[in-house]
Parts: sequence; structure tokens; C-alpha cells
Amino acid sequence: MTETPPPDPMKGFRGVMAAMLILEAIVVLLALLVVAKMDGGVAGWQGGLVGGLALAMILACGFVGRPWGIWLAVALQAVMILGYFAVPTLGAVGVLFGLAWAWMIWLRNDVTKRMAEGRLPSQQQ
Repeated sequence: MTETPPPDPMKGFRGVMAAMLILEAIVVLLALLVVAKMDGGVAGWQGGLVGGLALAMILACGFVGRPWGIWLAVALQAVMILGYFAVPTLGAVGVLFGLAWAWMIWLRNDVTKRMAEGRLPSQQQ
């Protein structure tokens, strides 16, 4: 009888990262309501920035499994925070999501350390 391999905790973490990017894209798209009230409207460069950032976040979901995928998400987060200079609301929300990403990276490092030490519940016999 063959044994099933132990569950991969990083697979679940990749799902959480993708979900966070989708939630972030939804919130960024909601910023279009704020941009619509600005001088240039949605058709202005601020609207392009917001729409492009949301599209990049959705596309980045396909790359979270790559070794550099988490850094792509962090780079998008930095763009979102720097978006404060174009749309102040975008930067404020970017800080909140930045804190969430910092917490997720800390959790990822903790799980990786526990995996190396063999202390995860799925590794116990």
C-alpha cells in the first residue's frame, strides 16, 4: 500500500496570497469611484493608473507560486502605496494592505522555519 504524501502548507499559502491579490484588486477598482469625482475623471491618467494596477494584481495571481511571485506582490503593494501622490485614497488603502502583506510574509517565514525543524502538525507521526 502506498502512503499519501504529507500536505504541503505552502500550497495553502499560495491560495491565500492569490485571494489577497483578488481582494486588493476589488478594493483598487472601487477607487475608481473616487477617481471619477476628480478633475480628469476615470478617463484621466489617474483612472489609467488605478485600472492598470487592478489588472496587474489580477494577473499576478498566476505567478504567486513562483519563487519571485511574493516579491511581485510586494512590488505591486509599493506601487499602490506610492499611488498616494495620484489618488490619496489609494495610498491610504495601500498602507492597510501593506500591513496585511507584512503579516503574511511573517507567517510564511514562520511556517518555513517550522517545516525545516519538522515541527508542523502534519510532520508529526
